[in-house]
Amino acid sequence: MTRPPRTLVLPPRLTASARTLRAAALRRGLRIVEATASAVPEGLDGPGWAGWPEGAGWPEGAGPDASSGAAGDAEAAGSSGAAGNAEAAGSAEAAGNTAGEAPSVHLHAGPSFADVVAPALGIALLEAPADWLARLPRTLTRREILALPIGEAYRLRRPAFVKSPNDKGVPALVYADGSRLPGPDAVDPETVVLVSDVMTFAAEYRLHLLDGTVHAAGQYAESGRLRLGPAGGDALAFGREVLAAAGETLPSAIVVDVGRDDTGRWAVIEANAAWASGCYSADPDRALDTVLRAAGPATGLSPHDRGFVR
Repeated sequence: MTRPPRTLVLPPRLTASARTLRAAALRRGLRIVEATASAVPEGLDGPGWAGWPEGAGWPEGAGPDASSGAAGDAEAAGSSGAAGNAEAAGSAEAAGNTAGEAPSVHLHAGPSFADVVAPALGIALLEAPADWLARLPRTLTRREILALPIGEAYRLRRPAFVKSPNDKGVPALVYADGSRLPGPDAVDPETVVLVSDVMTFAAEYRLHLLDGTVHAAGQYAESGRLRLGPAGGDALAFGREVLAAAGETLPSAIVVDVGRDDTGRWAVIEANAAWASGCYSADPDRALDTVLRAAGPATGLSPHDRGFVR
């Protein structure tokens, strides 16, 4: 029997990066489902889903009655937190369905869209722990980073870089002091934010990590401005250093941004969910591998990844 086609769900408005990943998915033979702005509250059998067969309803094993947790024991088959092993660049494709299984549904979108759609489709969204960056050793961050409720951050009396750990709830900016942060009328005071010393990067790189390796990478900024290019050997080497020191504290598929300052010091900038991250100049086929693993069927989760579901 032929295995059912895999499906990649996309949001209403596609960025240039999302269009690149869409093209990579089509080359691989995935079915693409794109939502319109009105489709999310109506469900997959509503009229706003381009690419979803009319009247098809929810795929088997997904939908409102499907388990949104880590149901089913994924046999990792020796993988360090993988739902199926990769033998080549198309590794995430190897984590797909076998003959006779229900079609698997994946997602690439921002957090607001993903939080609505993923639970209904039985998709598990993998992300780093909210305090992951703050728990890294200073040798990897080169600056002090704290994870604390924004209510405490209001007491800051110095400039600091402040952001939400895993979404855009608190804009990632350098704030002159705590009084400039979004107030309690806009953000729950218990909301955790990352508060960091201000550090300037001469060059910034995005690393797509999969199964404990730097699976794809590319430069995305220079001196704070967009600049796309390949990732040099030093960036890849630092990525491997990060994985050696903290790889077990991350899900099997994640994006980590790293940078080099003017003195040549390397530091981790932040971790981002692969399912919500642009690929920039990285190989889109390999970046797609991380997306498919980072947002796939909850029933296929490995024991390791169950601890990193959003």
